[in-house]
Amino acid sequence: MKLQGQIVDIPRRRIFSGEITFSNGVISKIEEKHHNIKHYILPGFVDAHIHIESSMLVPSEFARIAVKHGTVATVSDPHEIANVLGVEGVNFMIENGKQTPLKFNFGAPSCVPATSFESAGAVVDSDDIKQLMANPDIKYLAEMMNYPGVLFNDDEVLKKIAWAKHYNKPVDGHAPGVRGEDITKYIAAGISTDHECFTYEEGLEKLQKGMKILIREGSAAKNFEALIDLLPEHFENMMFCSDDKHPDDLLEGHINQLCARAVAKGINVFKVLQAACANPVKHYNLDVGLLKVGDYADCIVVEDLKQFKTLQTYINGELVFDKGESKIPSAPFQILNNFNTEKKDETNFKIGSSVKKIRVIEALEGQLVTNELIETATIENGNLVSNVEKDILKMSVINRYNNNKPALAFIKNFGLKEGAIASSVGHDSHNIIAVGISDEMICKAVNLIIENKGGICAVSESDEHIVPLPVAGIMSDQDAETIGKQYAKLDKVAKQLGSTLHAPYMTLSFMALLVIPSLKLSDKGLFDGRTFKFTTLEVK
Repeated sequence: MKLQGQIVDIPRRRIFSGEITFSNGVISKIEEKHHNIKHYILPGFVDAHIHIESSMLVPSEFARIAVKHGTVATVSDPHEIANVLGVEGVNFMIENGKQTPLKFNFGAPSCVPATSFESAGAVVDSDDIKQLMANPDIKYLAEMMNYPGVLFNDDEVLKKIAWAKHYNKPVDGHAPGVRGEDITKYIAAGISTDHECFTYEEGLEKLQKGMKILIREGSAAKNFEALIDLLPEHFENMMFCSDDKHPDDLLEGHINQLCARAVAKGINVFKVLQAACANPVKHYNLDVGLLKVGDYADCIVVEDLKQFKTLQTYINGELVFDKGESKIPSAPFQILNNFNTEKKDETNFKIGSSVKKIRVIEALEGQLVTNELIETATIENGNLVSNVEKDILKMSVINRYNNNKPALAFIKNFGLKEGAIASSVGHDSHNIIAVGISDEMICKAVNLIIENKGGICAVSESDEHIVPLPVAGIMSDQDAETIGKQYAKLDKVAKQLGSTLHAPYMTLSFMALLVIPSLKLSDKGLFDGRTFKFTTLEVK
């Protein structure tokens, strides 16, 4: 097999007219050769940190779409399915991913459950991590979200990190806003990356202390604009990732979009491509080719080095995308789930109180962090209720693994004027999470999720819409185009109900993510991520 074009040599920072020869999936020759072909050949893109589950697609379906955008590999944390199904879920992701050419590189989830302040469907302890780390299919210890556990020398946390070191595998970080002596200690524990930086200053400090910093642009959490100005000077120690990307966004683009945005800012294209292609391969020791003789033929053909529109994608020399069409077929798989709670009654969502002030979660556009607000309570017939005019809406998190009483709180910035939305995608434990204008609407949405044993939905007085997610309650059994259209339609319905958020369901899914401050809600109650303790709804 021979491939001609303008060859992009990232290490030597040059582009030359040439020809690549590969056989049996490996590049055997790269030579300069004059021709008039204008398109460019470069190494494939690598997403340096992603939860495949957040695309609502199983890995084999994710692969079919990702190759359209020039992605040849991912560094994938199966943390989401592990919180539902434990090691069985991790193995499902690995085996399903093997059904496709795309190179999924899974890590061992380090925080299942993420905290002891929520109910997950499984536990992955240090003994499980030991077994996973011995598996050659596991490339690294996935994000150590329990940074307090690292800082306070939690024995179980340190054992997990020790097993990663024993097998000489990297340890991913997750330390939003952690600075100063705390981040120094966190890094000293052996943690080498972070994708949670809020600001340029935070990213710079972590880089200067030896961390690799990931520029993340997902469907909800975005730090590209905050961090991109670090890339020109620190390109050797930075990567691109999406972390969490919903199916409609994935259909539009992937890492190629970040490259286009970076180049549009005037950043040297070789520096951009080093972050997008080479750095993840080197940091995680991936079996992914970088356009060198003897490497796997993992390369892409793009129209230009501005928009990076992909014309062809090759993985191990196999043409997996060509002329607008993915060559990867759908793969059969067994549906696994863990869903065990009964339908709720409207009375389950009432909060009897006469208090004047309440704590309110303030959701922030494009952020996983929230603020804590103190607001005037709205009381009707002795019960705390939503205030639609002030956009202070009741929310609930319901344990989906056991039949427990719902946890209740209030949230601002969802903007709903009618109905409710709900989801069984609720990071990290994936309990049911709902926001609505009334107890009746919240109950209706929650019960629709329970009836389907997982999904995302929107309801009003007259209608109900749901996208079922039967695989662990977080992924679809449909193809990407189908789920992408269904999701886009549901997103539109949520906005017709009044939501002002760019990605209301992605934002909703993070409102139970306790490890990111300030105020969140778990199935056990309202939680202050700054003190790492439960707090009260009522302010007396």
